[in-house]
Amino acid sequence: MKLVLASTSAYRRELLSRFGLPFDIARPDIDESPLPGEAPRATAERLAIGKAKAVANQFEDALIIGSDQVASLGELRFGKPGTVERAVAQLRSMNGRTVIFDTALAVLNTRSGQIQVDTVPTEVRFRPLSDGEIVRYVERERPLDCAGSAKSEGLGITLLDALSGDDPNALVGLPLIALARMLRNEGLTLP
Repeated sequence: MKLVLASTSAYRRELLSRFGLPFDIARPDIDESPLPGEAPRATAERLAIGKAKAVANQFEDALIIGSDQVASLGELRFGKPGTVERAVAQLRSMNGRTVIFDTALAVLNTRSGQIQVDTVPTEVRFRPLSDGEIVRYVERERPLDCAGSAKSEGLGITLLDALSGDDPNALVGLPLIALARMLRNEGLTLP
């Protein structure tokens, strides 16, 4: 079966390549807006499933991987900032606080129609940050395409006090432990 990543994220592509399996990339075209009153985890799961389903009609015999991440702090949600100003504002909001990053994963088998779904939460405790540290970080690393405005795999790790979760890859955007389990469930041999 063909393996397809329903994402154009360079981060997810790099993570999936660690498995050493050939895969295709397909761009899912879906609205990523949260629904009114929708919990962060539910949003992440709905979008991961939606991304996989959005490209499924392009592949007859494939395992489609969809993933999405929602960062939240109570009622606040932090998506991809897109601009320097929004990235600075997000980091100011998270300063000295613990943010939950819910990373959802969906694997859709286009042959059987079966879909596996899992969500891996990661608690991220930001250390107290000065305004200068926030601005310097954003200017240097430009985390404009990352939910929560911090790249833990890069310089963003210096903004943190602690991480807690089952899979450090989930925070980067693709929970590889859960994905390996799902792919094995579909008959793929790993390693």
